[in-house]
Amino acid sequence: MVEKAEYFKRQIELWGAQKQEALQDKSIAIIGAGGLGSSLALALSGSGIGDIDVVDFDRVSLHNIHRQIAFRLEDEGKYKAKVVSELIRARNPFVKSRSFEMHFEDFIKLEKRYDLLLDATDNFSAREQIDTYSKQSGIPWIYASVEEFMGQVCFFEHAGFETFNTKAHTPGGIAAPIVMQVASFEANLALRYLIGAEVARDTLYYMQYNNEGKFDLKSFTL
Repeated sequence: MVEKAEYFKRQIELWGAQKQEALQDKSIAIIGAGGLGSSLALALSGSGIGDIDVVDFDRVSLHNIHRQIAFRLEDEGKYKAKVVSELIRARNPFVKSRSFEMHFEDFIKLEKRYDLLLDATDNFSAREQIDTYSKQSGIPWIYASVEEFMGQVCFFEHAGFETFNTKAHTPGGIAAPIVMQVASFEANLALRYLIGAEVARDTLYYMQYNNEGKFDLKSFTL
């Protein structure tokens, strides 16, 4: 039998048993189960959050697997949300996770309540829907995007996603490690918020590796 105190030992040493236990009452939804969603699942599945639901209508394609680290070759053709949700449960006996194989616009009709929504989508339209739903429901959300060797993350509370130029464009490709780095940043903001630690709201973080190979992180108040 897995002992909770032993499983979460290193986190309890970090922020104490009370905050760790409080995470058990928190619930989040990861919207998108591709590159960012896969990495978020691995970063957060063992954290102690009580409920982690995953929303994605898509199935695993071969070209996904090199950067979407939840998937193996044998997962090709399976629903991404289902595979990611199963991984979450396999890593942590203290978490509940459900998969919703549907578009976000259909998911919100279920009227489920969460403490936080995590964006792991790859298109402006879905993010606009998340932002609108966030404002209507009062559930905060964290935006994240990644392209080439750069990424963006923002904890949205009062600012609106319309701040961004939502003109569609063709992505310039994605390096697999930056996906994990951006997701890790997003996961850290999520955990800080859920345990009641300070989090900068409505602040856009922009990170990139420049042509000289230097890592640069900038922040902008929205």
